[in-house]
Amino acid sequence: MATHPRLELRNLDRSFDGRAVVKDVSLSILPGQVTCLLGPSGCGKSTTLRLIAGVDRQDAGEIYVDQQLISGRSIHTPPERRSIGFMFQDFALFPHLRVGENVAFGIKGSKNQKRAKAEYLLEKVGLEKLIDKYPYALSGGEQQRVALVRALALKPKIMLMDEPFSGLDNRLRDEIRDDTLDILKSEKTAVLLVTHDPEEAMRMADEIALMRHGKIVQKGAPYNVYNTPLDREAMAFFSDLNAINSRVEGSLADTSFGQFFAPGYKDGTEVKIAFRPQHVRIDFDRNGKGPNPTASQGVAASGQVIRSRFMGSDSLVEFKMHYDGSVLKATVPYVFLPQPGRKLWLTIPRDRCFIFAR
Repeated sequence: MATHPRLELRNLDRSFDGRAVVKDVSLSILPGQVTCLLGPSGCGKSTTLRLIAGVDRQDAGEIYVDQQLISGRSIHTPPERRSIGFMFQDFALFPHLRVGENVAFGIKGSKNQKRAKAEYLLEKVGLEKLIDKYPYALSGGEQQRVALVRALALKPKIMLMDEPFSGLDNRLRDEIRDDTLDILKSEKTAVLLVTHDPEEAMRMADEIALMRHGKIVQKGAPYNVYNTPLDREAMAFFSDLNAINSRVEGSLADTSFGQFFAPGYKDGTEVKIAFRPQHVRIDFDRNGKGPNPTASQGVAASGQVIRSRFMGSDSLVEFKMHYDGSVLKATVPYVFLPQPGRKLWLTIPRDRCFIFAR
């Protein structure tokens, strides 16, 4: 039996003072699915959330919840009737209300019924003993959990989250966002998370929608978006890049690492071959004997160490390549700190390289 989208956006447009901020955005999210809108500041992510929430109205396009039109040319459902919850970076707890009163805010029923509901929800995040505390007495992580259960109290079909974890330290952030996702998925809530942090998107999302200049330029599962980037800019958004320049001749691009097939590019096209530092391999077995190409690794190229730094879980080594003087970075597991000036041979897996027009 097919599952219909909980949230569906169709061709949303929004402009301010003649400047297009959201352009032809279409997206669908299933119950229990987490989708991340990922992109740099100013790309239209938060505006898209405002349109879905109903606090702003699109110039064109339609928004559906459970296949029911809630915003379009002839209809605009008020925010309070959209069955949409919100979580934001500042938590937005009422400072004059106790924790239980914050959670119960908006719930219908008697005072005792509201308190019982608040206590039940707080038990889900292990905070039932703080029900009579004020927000100022809570840590940042505790405030975040209270904000979550307050949003869940009204049983929203959709949860909109605008960088809600950015104010927490790294260790606490991992724990709380994992707990948050577990609860949201158990409630079959469709989640749309806005972030500019690719690591957070990769960790949380079932699907990533990469935004740029108001448009969704690529979407898919995290693995696919990371490993099959649309272009060099999309690839660079997720990690540092190495890029070497070349020119296409006879569908081949010549580099210090050998020739790369460049189908689809005309002769004379200037291209960049891009690859990530973690995919650079140091060929310790070569021991200065010179190139020895293999099918998967291609030709080895020599470089001179410029500097090396230990980064915690791995080491970052920078090389000046002998072939063309370009600078490349390699990340090596654990501790590897070669002295500046040392000559080493490098290879790169062909299936981890991408060719883009310059």
